[in-house]
Amino acid sequence: MYSIRAAVAADRDWLADCAIAMALETEHKRLDPDTVRAGIASGLADAAKARYFIACDGEDARAGTLMLTTEWSDWRNGDWWWIQSVYVVPQHRRRGVFAALYRHVEALAGAAPGVVGLRLYVERGNDAARRTYAALGMADAGYDILESALQSRSAHRAT
Repeated sequence: MYSIRAAVAADRDWLADCAIAMALETEHKRLDPDTVRAGIASGLADAAKARYFIACDGEDARAGTLMLTTEWSDWRNGDWWWIQSVYVVPQHRRRGVFAALYRHVEALAGAAPGVVGLRLYVERGNDAARRTYAALGMADAGYDILESALQSRSAHRAT
């Protein structure tokens, strides 16, 4: 029902709108649009930073997106692919958009030498997302994420 394609530079503003909406909806954070657009443009220009995928419905309308980044694991001598910036347009929710994106990325990971698995993080209390991820075979990895934001760099990015 949904086709998956790699995002291109012309998708930047739509991807930024999705990221801004996702941050507000799930984390109650207001992101600076100019910073988000610049960040997505940087990711689109350099696949070593990020790769974006877009799910399109049968009419080629954009229905959802996710971003992939990588993390090297010395324990496994390979890469974890991190699924981030997941957003499904409200009218397409609960229709398999994320499942289509996930299965696409899962197939790419399975075919890529050196990829050891897929990971993502989910906001505490986002039970609907947790159920979706579990239904696709993902399990709690047993980690909490901690951070120390550098104020001079992050103060203007999210509030």
